[in-house]
Amino acid sequence: MNASTSVEPDDESATAEPATGVSREELDLRRRLLGEPLTAKAKLWGWIGPLIVTVLAGFLRLWDLGRPHQLVFDETYYVKQGWSMMLYGHERKVPENMPEPDAFFTHNQVATVYGPEPDFIVHPPFGKWVIGAGEHLFGITSSFGWRISVALAGTLAVLLVGRAAWHLFRSATLATIAAILTAFEGMEFVMSRTSVLDGLVSFWALAAFVAILADRDRTRRLLAHKVATLKNDGTWDGDDKIGQRLRLGGPSLGLRPWRWVAAVCLGLGMATKWSDGFYLVVLGLVSVFWDLGARRAIGARRWFSSTIVKDGFTGALIMVPVACLTYLVTWAGWLRSTDGWGRHWAEQNPATKDTGFSPDSSLFGWMPDALRSLWQYHIQMYDSAKSITSPHTYQSNPWTWMAQTRPTSFFYESPARGVEGCGVNECSKAITSLGNVSIWWAGIGAILVCLFMWALRRDWRPGVLLALIAAGWLPWFGYQERTIFTFYAVVFAPYVILAVTYCLGLILGPAHASLKRRRIGAGVVGAYVVLAVGVFIFFWPIYTAQVIPHSHWSWRMWLPSWI
Repeated sequence: MNASTSVEPDDESATAEPATGVSREELDLRRRLLGEPLTAKAKLWGWIGPLIVTVLAGFLRLWDLGRPHQLVFDETYYVKQGWSMMLYGHERKVPENMPEPDAFFTHNQVATVYGPEPDFIVHPPFGKWVIGAGEHLFGITSSFGWRISVALAGTLAVLLVGRAAWHLFRSATLATIAAILTAFEGMEFVMSRTSVLDGLVSFWALAAFVAILADRDRTRRLLAHKVATLKNDGTWDGDDKIGQRLRLGGPSLGLRPWRWVAAVCLGLGMATKWSDGFYLVVLGLVSVFWDLGARRAIGARRWFSSTIVKDGFTGALIMVPVACLTYLVTWAGWLRSTDGWGRHWAEQNPATKDTGFSPDSSLFGWMPDALRSLWQYHIQMYDSAKSITSPHTYQSNPWTWMAQTRPTSFFYESPARGVEGCGVNECSKAITSLGNVSIWWAGIGAILVCLFMWALRRDWRPGVLLALIAAGWLPWFGYQERTIFTFYAVVFAPYVILAVTYCLGLILGPAHASLKRRRIGAGVVGAYVVLAVGVFIFFWPIYTAQVIPHSHWSWRMWLPSWI
């Protein structure tokens, strides 16, 4: 991963004149670390384009959000648990002998849904707090309120992908294209309109990635300024101990606030589902790789060891504790409760045993009972999650996720003639979390292109995208015996979209290419974007539970495995 490679803007008019008041030394270092400076107009359009698309995406995601007024797929768990968080601060159990609790819940008989016993859960609480916040604002009888929090996160994800593309490609055009592809990506769309956890997991990892990108730009500007100042006043080239030390490793980069932001986002992501922990590892390593490249680019003699000491260790000492503390805070409702599931385990199992590294070991007698109980709860959560192996009609293998061969049917009904506007003998009303195949199928090729460009052309951008796709995808290959679903891929969908956008940038061509080359590239890219939007429109009825003739539903089942 050649972290020092600069990025060329796609438009020569986007390149700015040298800034006044900035030394030539600093400008040269900035070019080496960040590429050519961009104009204020180019930077403004790097915001305006994605923002316009985000407004459109918000309209699409919020339109008729409360329909159907039924708990869709895993909403049966998370919507009810979200309201339980609002009422009790933890999850309450639905009595096992209750007939059709979903019907009671959706018809405003909520008080009868929760029994007195706490519920054992396999996912941390924060995502349910987020869902519960929407329910609290709009009322538990509002199915719009059930889904609004996730829908807003899905809408903001469009802006975040656009901003990530801006940082990566330094092109307002590609930033806007990336936002468009995200707005019209079918799986991301369905997951934004369904109150389950995976869309939130994707959002927090994506927010952390954008924060790490912002940290990269900020620290490289800071590094250029500090080194230029040291060179201009003679300190960098001095023969004293200060100059020698600075030449060996380069200056310190301070507390790096964007790393703190990324750590908080990842803590919230892990507090939604643990799988975001892989992004904590990958983004931390990516940030250090970038620092290695930056210190090497400024001419630091011991760039490797100085990066490990000054950036790697300090980064770990910031990101890991901040993420873990953020995670712990999200359990406040359970910690403050007296009747949360397993809340008093430690009182019944004192830390007096010779059991090694376990919560009842005498090694941990110093730990508060509440934290020992929480530790034991996590052990049971992990064991329970591993054991989810019961067959499901729509379960899938991670090998098939990029090809979208087994999308998950979230909702399906067959209205008869005269019911809900059905004008034929049999209609279909479906919500299917099918990815936009024009994006996902192109994404397979984009991954191969990214591998080539990273390995042979030493371009750091596709390397980062491959690492982020791997962080969301590869861990599931270790759990192929579990009951897992294609929609888990929504977590790495933003990076597939960015990989496709990267390839579109290659097709579009560099700013110095001939006019004919640029026109052909623009035509191909424009045609592809129109195709992606068209595919989304074609599948719109099965994304949004529209009542259509059954034959029209069949037209949209391109593969037998989609049924």
